[in-house]
Parts: sequence; C-alpha cells; structure tokens
Amino acid sequence: YFDKGKKTRREQFLAEMDRVVPWGRLCALIEPHYPKASQAGGRPPIPLERMLRIYCLQQWYNLSDPATEEALYDSIVMRKFVGITTDADIIPDETTILRFRRLLEIHQLTEALFAAVNGLLSERGLFVGKGTIVDATLIHAPSSTKNAQKKRDPEMHQTRKGKQWYFGMKMHTGVDAGSGLVHTIQATAANVHDATVLPELLHGNEDALYGDSAYHSRALEALALLVGLSFYVCKRGSRGHPLTERERMRNRRYSRVRAIGEHPYLVVKRLWGHAKVRYRGIAKNLAQMHTLFALANLYRVRHRLLAT
Repeated sequence: YFDKGKKTRREQFLAEMDRVVPWGRLCALIEPHYPKASQAGGRPPIPLERMLRIYCLQQWYNLSDPATEEALYDSIVMRKFVGITTDADIIPDETTILRFRRLLEIHQLTEALFAAVNGLLSERGLFVGKGTIVDATLIHAPSSTKNAQKKRDPEMHQTRKGKQWYFGMKMHTGVDAGSGLVHTIQATAANVHDATVLPELLHGNEDALYGDSAYHSRALEALALLVGLSFYVCKRGSRGHPLTERERMRNRRYSRVRAIGEHPYLVVKRLWGHAKVRYRGIAKNLAQMHTLFALANLYRVRHRLLAT
C-alpha cells in the first residue's frame, strides 16, 4: 500500500466509519455464536472482526456476496479496511460471506447489533429528545415471475400511492425527535396501513408523537391525550370537508419536525442504494435493515463522535 498524496472519498468515508463503529462491542455479541478453531486441525476460521467489516462493506456499497468478494480483490482500500494487508491474509470467498450473513440472521444478531449501537449513542447523550416521529417508506421488490418458483415473493404485496402502484415491503421507523436517530424499526408487506404498526414504534417514554396524516384519527388522538401524550400528527381533509387555513398552518408547523423522520431514509435508500429488497421474505430483509439503520445512525452523528 502506497501513499498517493490524496485521499479519495471512499478512503475518507471508510476512515471515519472505522473510527466510529464500536467493533469490539459488536464482535463481543457475535463471538459466542461464531465458529471456533478445531483442535483436530483443519483450516481455522477467518477472524471475526474481518468478517464483520466485510459485512459492513456490503451494506455501505449495496453489494451481493459474489460482488463483495470481487470488490475485495479489486480495491486496495477495501482490503486495507478489513485488515487484509499481506499475501498470507485470506480473502473469504462468496460462500463464506454468505454463511456469516446467515449466522447473523439465524441468531437474530442484527437486532442485537442495532440495540448495541443505540446503547452506545445513548451513553454519549446523542438521543436527546423525548418525542417520537413515526414514518414509513416503501422498499420495492421484483415483480417478475422469471425465477425458479415461477412466482413473485408471497410475503410481498402491492399497494397504491397516489395513482402509482408499487410491489414490495414497507419499512416503519420510530425516530427520536431531538436527534433524528432511529430507535425502533419494523417491516411489513406494502399493503399494511401505516397506523396499524404505530404501537410497535413507540419506546414507551415519549411525551410527544409526530407523524404525517396517515397516522391521524380521532380515536388515536383521544388515546394519546388519555395517556398524556402530545399528539402532533398532521390532519387530513376529506371529500367535502377540506382543511381550514388554520389546520393547514398547523400541519406545516408540525411538518418541520416530522420531516426529520425521513432523513434516515436518505442515507439508507439514496446514499447507500437500498431502494429495492435483495432477499426473499420479510424476515431476511428486516434483519438487513437493522444493520443498515444502525450504521446510518453512526454515519449521521459521525462528526460528533469523532470530536469526542
């Protein structure tokens, strides 16, 4: 590895994430489930932290298992990030990368990683608000039937947004209103209404709830007031009963806070390219989303973490 005199954006990004991701804390969660070296001989397992770093590279650059293996062969920067610096260091093949991802899914470790990252951010005082912003976004799935099963993913469904139809799943998030960090996520088929998942997105210690008009109903507003929760959810008009000017101004005021809940989607879907599902089934994609939003939380406060 040689000094070129200039750092690329990839180098800068990986250098920052190398410093803010709590590798030791995350490896400690995975280590009890990770294969141990056999006393009878045989090839020893690849170091755990190296596999975790490779898994993170997959998420940041939206790579399949074969593409991840090829990227490690092609990119000196990526090899340096994962700790492959000499010819003696082994680059794992796509099957080894697949097995590590399956290990995380089987033991529900991505959810534990998400909780561990949020625990770290709480310790640093970065979850600063007591309000929760609820929101949802569509993740597209392939609608083609040109596959081995000759059918679409049975766990995905279609829904209409405006005049456009979409096929896929829906990600639901609960976001800290003060910092914009995601504290809870859930996944459903695309045809599930946003409001049905609302109770699962609250951590229970909120004093305020923000959301768009999909979450508004008189019953929910009455329930929120009953439990002492400030209900800052945008109202929606109906046919023959449009919103008044006062209600529109109220919605605009609430939307200034509610819009913060969409910022994590910018990172996951736009910067990192996860606008389409990669796997079949809700569970596998939810497992990946736990990792993505954990890394997105770290990415969004990386400068504050680096400053301390």
